[in-house]
Amino acid sequence: MQFLKNIFSPILAVMRFIQNHFKAMIFLLIVFLIFAPSSDEDLKQHNLEEIHLTGPIIDVSEVVEQIDEAASNQHVKGILLNVDSPGGAVAPSIEVAYAVKRAREKKPVIVYASGIIASGGYYASIWANEIIANPGSMVGSIGVIMQGADVSELMSKIGIKTQSVQAGKYKKVGTGDREWTEFEIKELNKVIYGTYDLFTTDVANARKLDINKRDDFANAHIFTAHQAKDVGLVDSIGVGHDAKNRAAQLSGVHEPIWNKEDKFERMMKKLSAQTAVTLHTYFPTLVMK
Repeated sequence: MQFLKNIFSPILAVMRFIQNHFKAMIFLLIVFLIFAPSSDEDLKQHNLEEIHLTGPIIDVSEVVEQIDEAASNQHVKGILLNVDSPGGAVAPSIEVAYAVKRAREKKPVIVYASGIIASGGYYASIWANEIIANPGSMVGSIGVIMQGADVSELMSKIGIKTQSVQAGKYKKVGTGDREWTEFEIKELNKVIYGTYDLFTTDVANARKLDINKRDDFANAHIFTAHQAKDVGLVDSIGVGHDAKNRAAQLSGVHEPIWNKEDKFERMMKKLSAQTAVTLHTYFPTLVMK
């Protein structure tokens, strides 16, 4: 009997280990299946990188980091920025624009307008070597807006009043507990038109357009892809396949290997974009749209 126990003891030990750590082993198996390369190509170093700018532009730290890392990566010969954005806050849009500008100094950058490339989404794209627009994309809306709700009547109905202490005539500019006064609107217009001048000047410089004709390409006009090409906002019309081929061509890559974005990460980005839409609806700010 003892002899049999000695023979089967290693097998029994393995079975006890599996039984005691079954959940942990299942977890490790799932992790392996998620992150394990699906083909030999996945094991190769990619030489072209696609980066997505999706949804309202509010927090762009991750996108800027991706662009900067791709620009510094000696294995990456070219960058494709896939944009599907209606715009967003001013400063983050400029952050992406200048990240693209920095990257372009090192290697080709192509922007592909896969859906909407409007307002801040367009601003973020202007310094690319080329902008290629999907035939069904919407382009433009080069303008600036600040909006907010006047909830004074609602507050009056439910018996709520605000009170504040402030120093400075313009400190309460833009608050929603009352109708904006004439001098407040003038103050906001000063900011709006100053930002609009910045926006249109950068577009004109980047795209080599005549700033004196900005009413043709700016003024918050919304264009189809072909109309945008006619006014100089995009370089060509094509689909994602064309954009990737053009990026490879400009980069001098004969055997393109593109990076593959993690599916879970992509899902979280979409969720973040949807959350940003909700927050922007209830907490308006100075935006490009």
